[in-house]
Amino acid sequence: MNKPIPFARPWMDEREADAARRVILSGWVTQGPEVAAFEREFAEAVGAPHACAVSSCTAALHMALLAVGVAAGDDVVTVSHSFVATANSIRYCGARPVFVDVDAASFNMDPSRIEAAITPRTRALLVVHQLGMPCDLAAILPIAARHGLPVIEDAACAIGSEIEWNGAWERIGRPRGDVACFSFHPRKLVSTGDGGMLTTRSSDRDAQFRLLRQHGMSVPDTVRHASATVIAESYSIVGFNYRLTDIQAAVGREQLKRLPSLIARRRELAARYHELLADLPDVVRPREPEWARTNWQTYTVRVAEGLDPRAIMQQMLDAGIATRRGVMNAHREPAHPKGTWSCGPAHDICTCPGPGCGWLRAGEQIQDTAIALPMFNQMTFEDQDRVVAALRAACSPAPTGVARKPQPA
Repeated sequence: MNKPIPFARPWMDEREADAARRVILSGWVTQGPEVAAFEREFAEAVGAPHACAVSSCTAALHMALLAVGVAAGDDVVTVSHSFVATANSIRYCGARPVFVDVDAASFNMDPSRIEAAITPRTRALLVVHQLGMPCDLAAILPIAARHGLPVIEDAACAIGSEIEWNGAWERIGRPRGDVACFSFHPRKLVSTGDGGMLTTRSSDRDAQFRLLRQHGMSVPDTVRHASATVIAESYSIVGFNYRLTDIQAAVGREQLKRLPSLIARRRELAARYHELLADLPDVVRPREPEWARTNWQTYTVRVAEGLDPRAIMQQMLDAGIATRRGVMNAHREPAHPKGTWSCGPAHDICTCPGPGCGWLRAGEQIQDTAIALPMFNQMTFEDQDRVVAALRAACSPAPTGVARKPQPA
């Protein structure tokens, strides 16, 4: 029997285990010297002046929004077509997400829809580099500049992804917006089990993040422990416990060393998926714009609208191959009922019947037709051949019509 093929698997071995062991035996396991070193190395890896490590990308997004001044009663223009944490982070601030639709080819925010969504209440733009595919910052940033709005990049999936800027390639996270936020969840290329990072050009912003992540503490514990004199810290703001541990940071430092190999392997696998799927008429392959190089954190295809993605996924799972649904839409989730968000130019409560929204049609159609295929560094070409064969079989016409959507009577 063929071994099961997982959807994703972090690339870790004795190097990460040894790094964690070293920190555990050092006696300092919370935020400390390993976190500081990880921050320096991450900033260098993406070309950012400053990097601040935190407990998750969700924490990073929350802190970034607070740092640019988002507060209760404000609007933040973003996309619904993203993991729910994007919208959640806005609501943590007491603000309202204003959703604009995405471009069907890139799954990213459609720049042509942004300006109509901006109101006097708009405080920031929160853009997403979806599944590692860079969004169109060259089109988005001038819009934000015209309206005096800060731009936060949800780069959760995008470590190692690149964008062409003024004729040169640079990594996402430099950043071009005000702040970029990354995730180290196990599905990401670089993982610390969980964790996040904020990058920024501003030393003031970076100092703000360091206060917010550690309860607003004026003197970090690393300074207190190293001091020859007694220091009493103060707390000038209400902060959070959003710290990364030294155990996680030590693992992250080893993971960063793997980044070039991780990107190269995923690009190799993505190119091969492209080739293997080229003659499958019911499957639309993802594509990169000429100005972007994705890290292929996730390889997501769209199937013809007559097919049932869930049935296809079940048929593949029955064959031992794990897949995942396409990117969700926050406005379809019970956690974000109508009345808690606005839909683009409507600037008000969505009045569309049902859980859908007429202004967010592209994102809904993507979610309803997308399937994410297995992608991980240890994946073999034989694994990939099995994935494609199973997808081909599930999409093929069959007497039972297993993968076909039920037809109306």
